[in-house]
Amino acid sequence: MSRTLLVTSALPYANGSIHLGHLVEYLQTDIWVRFQKMQGHTCHYVCADDTHGTPVMLRAESEGVAPDDLIGRMRDEHLRDFQGFHVEFDHYHSTHSPENRAFCEEIYIRLRDRRPSLIERRPIEQFFDPVKHMFLPDRFIKGECPKCHAQDQYGDACEVCGSAYAPTDLIHPYSAVSGATPVRRESEHYFFRLADCAEFLRGWTRSGTLQAEAANKLEEWFRSGLSDWDISRDAPYFGFEIPDAPGKYFYVWLDAPIGYMASFKNLCERKGINFDAYWQKGSNTELVHFIGKDILYFHALFWPAMLEFSGYRTPTQIFAHGFLTVNGEKMSKSRGTFITAESYLEQGLDPEWLRYYYAAKLNGSMEDIDLNLEDFVARVNSDLVGKYINIASRAAGFISKRFDTKVTLSANPNDVALLNHIHATTGEISAAYENREYGRAIREIMRAADLANQYVDANKPWDLAKDASQAPRLHEVCSTSLNAFRLLTLYLKPVLPKLAKDVEQFLNIAPLSWQAGLTLLPENHSINPYRHLMTRIDPKQVQTLVKANRQTLRAAQQPAPHSPVRHPEAQVRAHQPLAAPIGLEEFAKVDLRVAKIVNAEHVESADKLLRLTLDIGTETRTVFAGIKSAYDPESLKGRLTVMVANLAPRKMKFGLSEGMVLAAGDGGGLYLLSPDSGAQPGMRIK
Repeated sequence: MSRTLLVTSALPYANGSIHLGHLVEYLQTDIWVRFQKMQGHTCHYVCADDTHGTPVMLRAESEGVAPDDLIGRMRDEHLRDFQGFHVEFDHYHSTHSPENRAFCEEIYIRLRDRRPSLIERRPIEQFFDPVKHMFLPDRFIKGECPKCHAQDQYGDACEVCGSAYAPTDLIHPYSAVSGATPVRRESEHYFFRLADCAEFLRGWTRSGTLQAEAANKLEEWFRSGLSDWDISRDAPYFGFEIPDAPGKYFYVWLDAPIGYMASFKNLCERKGINFDAYWQKGSNTELVHFIGKDILYFHALFWPAMLEFSGYRTPTQIFAHGFLTVNGEKMSKSRGTFITAESYLEQGLDPEWLRYYYAAKLNGSMEDIDLNLEDFVARVNSDLVGKYINIASRAAGFISKRFDTKVTLSANPNDVALLNHIHATTGEISAAYENREYGRAIREIMRAADLANQYVDANKPWDLAKDASQAPRLHEVCSTSLNAFRLLTLYLKPVLPKLAKDVEQFLNIAPLSWQAGLTLLPENHSINPYRHLMTRIDPKQVQTLVKANRQTLRAAQQPAPHSPVRHPEAQVRAHQPLAAPIGLEEFAKVDLRVAKIVNAEHVESADKLLRLTLDIGTETRTVFAGIKSAYDPESLKGRLTVMVANLAPRKMKFGLSEGMVLAAGDGGGLYLLSPDSGAQPGMRIK
């Protein structure tokens, strides 16, 4: 059944470069969109630069350029980097556009004119910079933490002790813009009455639009009570002026999501697409947002409330993903792991290496993923070159030299069995892509590649080539290998679009679509000469990349860029002290095993528990785990984790729990531990 979809990624801010952490989202979205288009669905993918706010204004001022010039330059840089990684937008726009201004004003007026009105004006007290003559956002006020007394902390949260507070609580505050001591000054602000939308939002967030862990996270905010949202900022400010309020501007987070509408509107006007068919209430098209979990608050509360009560449709799905770490830690300038997209490409690394690695790590949950640079080299070299490309390189030469570039079809039972087995994985791979379980799709594809290589090893075309009487069998084996390679290319095409295009040229076939691509190369089909399709990663390339990005950490010369981490949904993390030391003998008593989650389900009347069925190689165990708030049961099935296998069984009212799975948490979330790829159920962790 054909579908019609509008898909977006969160808008990158115009005050900074695209780095590898950003790319997680855009690559995740691009893979999903490419899969939908290969299915034959109508799918538009739009995005834009998020251009407004104080940081952009101040950066433009410091560079001596107009804000319009700065955001124009940044848009060009962002598009260059996205195109370098084969992210294919149908349209890439800007929030500083006439379309966005019109939608912002229209939505605001509709919310204002409702009865009762959802817009309220009231005075607030803020810090004011007497030198720059501007009110200071929290991010631009620094001082001594009122809790732990750490110096140079921001105006909303302490990065040392994790405490949250109001900027007016800071001790000895100063402006991060001018260094002056700010003064308190009253100003009238405009608020969106979000609390009045709570009943609608409770139902909407539990309607299946969000991942279960996202809906559970939002429940925490409902319990604590929704706060009215300050949607205005005082001049000077780079943005859109509020229609009935001279000197007041829409806060950047009001016009940023409206940028999705504006970007699509611009595309519609150029392509003759019916905008209302996608955005009016009652629309049967699908509206899908991909976002980071740090901006869930805005996209799953403010955004649907704005749309619903201004007369527009709400999103069909919001897919939130986790953050990226590098070598198990936050990206670091001093370690050279704060890597920009531009730098990666400048060092000559293939963008599809990273696309593949991210895909192998991503699933449909909000879990963080790690870019382990050693594993990155090993996995790409092993999977893409050693397994996938190897199939073509072992067969193509014989077809070209011995059989005039023509392939044949084989009725040999072993040949048919191999192709049937690979073909049979189509449904599972398709479902994995649809559900954003890319890691599961990659595992299935590589299992099929292993079978194809085992087939080549078993039939030994290099030996068959030595015996002229075996020429027909050599022809069958090499042709079967290329047909297997063609199917694998089809499955990998959403992840590796450039490589797939090169394979299509090599195999002399039309661009692969999902259903049409499941056929085989016909009898006597001619291929083109084989040219090497992908090289291995040289570890020295990665070392050079790290070296190129290593910088000395120093005090920022400008206020840090606009960051959603400092918005109200940011989690405050308190680090627990280390436990008392234990001896090696005591630790050795704990039997840690790799476990495969073969089933996961809700436990009736249990608020926090999931019932997990774990395969530990020699047997299965049932474990009740308190991870319900963080994970949807469906997303856990098939993944590997770590369990304490020799923990004494514990009788609970729900049943017997036969062990414990390991998870990390600091009060802001739970993160199930996972072994690296290649681990097998039952392996002991040493």
